[in-house]
Amino acid sequence: MALAGLLEQDAIIPALKVNSKKQLLQEISAKAARLTGLNEREIFDVVLQRERLGSTGVGNGIAIPHGKLAPLPAITGLFARLETPVDFEALDDQPVDLVFLLLAPEGAGADHLKALSRIARVLRDPDMVSRLRGTDSASAIYAFLSEAHTSHAA
Repeated sequence: MALAGLLEQDAIIPALKVNSKKQLLQEISAKAARLTGLNEREIFDVVLQRERLGSTGVGNGIAIPHGKLAPLPAITGLFARLETPVDFEALDDQPVDLVFLLLAPEGAGADHLKALSRIARVLRDPDMVSRLRGTDSASAIYAFLSEAHTSHAA
């Protein structure tokens, strides 16, 4: 699964300024609401509810918050690069500066898991991570994430 299929260029926040995990989740929920037309509070609540089960900070400064929303028509992604890393209660206790929000329709089941797996695989690549951290250009970040599917077997 190509990340390009999950992510539009206007779903990239190249230099987000936040001071906490909660503020980060609020900001990306607000942006996701503008992209999807769904209620910002509903998105935030779903993502926060998932975080309460355990942090989606997967290590190496990366978090993949996610949730399911019934009215969502298709799996949707949003990528944010933080200007300053924040404590995300990650598995390795390292602060997070790269965040990929994944929202899926309620019935997305296996497709949601495949999308999460694909995102995790792309963001495990040290070259990709250093390219993402090395730019604050939304178009460059979009290009890196869009090309990822051609350089890595799905």
